[in-house]
Amino acid sequence: MEKPAPVDHPVLDPIQRRWSPRAFDPRPVEPEKLRSALEAARWAPSSFNEQPWSLILAFRENEAAFERACACLAEPNRAWAPRAPVLFFAVARDHFERTGNANRVCVHDVGLAMAQFSIQATALGLFVHQMAGIDREAVRSTYELPPGHEPVAGGAVGYPGDPDELPEKYREAERAPRSRRALSEWVFEDGWNKPAGIVSG
Repeated sequence: MEKPAPVDHPVLDPIQRRWSPRAFDPRPVEPEKLRSALEAARWAPSSFNEQPWSLILAFRENEAAFERACACLAEPNRAWAPRAPVLFFAVARDHFERTGNANRVCVHDVGLAMAQFSIQATALGLFVHQMAGIDREAVRSTYELPPGHEPVAGGAVGYPGDPDELPEKYREAERAPRSRRALSEWVFEDGWNKPAGIVSG
């Protein structure tokens, strides 16, 4: 299932095609495609090149490990995410390794890495659904995160599946049209809530 964004201005094809389905086909993801998406994340920009991200992966083929990952999801996400072939948790190191000082942009940098991961995955025919709905304490204890490392989000990776196989409450959302705020609603110039001339016409 494809749901290309109805863009107002030209963007790269993988950006237009990227979206977050809940319906996944359980077939495995080819390792080379996953490595390519991880390589894209590896080359994301970060403050002082600290690269404060880590990813914890879980594969359906490893039943015990996959069940542990599913147990770290918030209850609503457990209704659909276990059908995906790959789950992950993104973790941020909250301090600079070189100084020990707090890194106030660590979550921003993790987001950049995950954006590049998602775009590369989309270019390869995969889809990624990022999830805020995780049990952070469960992630922390299950995977024995060291001090100074915080779970940020989870995600599911795979090929799109049949929306009819989703729980009923998710089927309508899966097929609903996509929308975003207009550029003039959030791109400002010369003051807050003053639309920039480049986007206001």
